[in-house]
Amino acid sequence: MKNTSVSKKELFELYHKMLLIRRFEEKAGQLYGMGHIGGFCHLYIGQEAVVVGIDSIKENGDQNITSYRDHGHMLACGMDPKMVMAELTGRFTGYSKGKGGSMHMFSKSEGFYGGHGIVGAQVPIGAGIAFANKYKKNKRVCFTYFGEGAANQGQVYEAFNMASLWKLPVVFVIENNQYAMGTSMVRASSTEEMFARGLAFNIPGKAVNGMNVLDVAKEAARAADHCRAGKGPFILEMKTYRYRGHSMSDPAKYRTREEVQKVREEKDPIDTLRSILIEEHKVSEKEFKETDAEIKGIVTEASDFALNSPEPDIKELWTDVYAG
Repeated sequence: MKNTSVSKKELFELYHKMLLIRRFEEKAGQLYGMGHIGGFCHLYIGQEAVVVGIDSIKENGDQNITSYRDHGHMLACGMDPKMVMAELTGRFTGYSKGKGGSMHMFSKSEGFYGGHGIVGAQVPIGAGIAFANKYKKNKRVCFTYFGEGAANQGQVYEAFNMASLWKLPVVFVIENNQYAMGTSMVRASSTEEMFARGLAFNIPGKAVNGMNVLDVAKEAARAADHCRAGKGPFILEMKTYRYRGHSMSDPAKYRTREEVQKVREEKDPIDTLRSILIEEHKVSEKEFKETDAEIKGIVTEASDFALNSPEPDIKELWTDVYAG
């Protein structure tokens, strides 16, 4: 596949972001195993092309909101890896002052309205952000992410109905990584076409190869244009795959090693883009090694910063708390 409309520099930026997410998540997994990260921790390894592709077509002022598998989203939208890692390790220098942990970080300046721990709860919030965009007539779009498992939650369809009724500028992104916790999608859904879930509400949708960052960017741009034109919401089903378990506590025994390895060998999003860079732009092994070394340095710096940062003072328990 030729990609003459995308420059080497642009492709390398996509590669850099995806590799940063991969290496960051690998380090987070290590720190969790060493006891430096507590609570839940859901890694994004394997799904990097989805958020990086969508982020590449966003306009200034567009928003993101997602579920608990959120570290990759934070890094893609430009949040500081040091502060993200500090929050993961419960340090005061983190985005939520060490009180949010893996699932609850926010950055209004980067248009990131959170990880959310309740399955599907972010979907109506995303529609609400889109309602504010329409009210303000600012032409902004809210990209609202959720998994195929969350697509079975009732509040998702309430949000679909209102978004369609009011023609809200929201792109609903279903990150279909094939497994909702330990259950295969084909065992839990009456249809394998998750994008068609919006047809009852007159919401158009499309299935996308979520393992190819360029396919993701192309279809996300079309969906965003649909919203900006005042035509209402759009659903993108990103067919992707997670290499690790649902969370760090999940051994993922419900699938074979051979299945995971086959996806890694044939569809890995980073390797796919690497091949394009080699074939179409003659990128050398030296350039790749330099990029990998740079990213490893960023991740090491983030880890060192986090582990050397102070934990929040006990008084922080009483901040940001509303009393009636």
